Amino acid sequence: MTDTTRTAAASRRSLPNGVWGIALFIATEATLFGSLIASYFYLRFKHAGWPLGGIEPPKPALPLAITGALVLAIVPMFLASAAARRGSVGATARFVIAALVVQAGYLVVQIVLFADDLSKFKPTTNAYGSVYFTLLGVDHFHVLIGILLSLWLLSRLATGLTNYRVVATRVISWYWYFASTVAVAVTLTQLSSSL
Repeated sequence: MTDTTRTAAASRRSLPNGVWGIALFIATEATLFGSLIASYFYLRFKHAGWPLGGIEPPKPALPLAITGALVLAIVPMFLASAAARRGSVGATARFVIAALVVQAGYLVVQIVLFADDLSKFKPTTNAYGSVYFTLLGVDHFHVLIGILLSLWLLSRLATGLTNYRVVATRVISWYWYFASTVAVAVTLTQLSSSL
């Protein structure tokens, strides 16, 4: 085996630490959301009337629309990752900004809906309120984390692309793929009593 072959083989086997870090983070977060969704359905199937206490089921139109928009925001994140691998810092930043606008819009609308729900019932009202607000609150927090990661990436891109920033773009894109998938699962869980 020549030195060139050894180097190429070694580079194929090793992944940057950021890739392993995000993979483990996503795995633990998937476990968290799996547990929360399982708790929701455990409580739902244990009680005849759901939601409990005469709480109105959520209306599906707006949550479905904004979740669809969040899912579409993974397209510019994918394109940002591809642009970073090509070495185009300008295109990478533009795609991250495009995704950020949609992601921030999603979070703002979700917070307004969350506040509206809080005016109708509380996490302490009953089991439904507890699991409902916990599930949505954790989901919103994850979207906020993704927005902060994207803002951090934008601040780093201002000084150019490096191998580390290409990896950062890649793993933040993976985070958004996960966050969007979870948002779909959370929204469908939240709306399951309405659908």
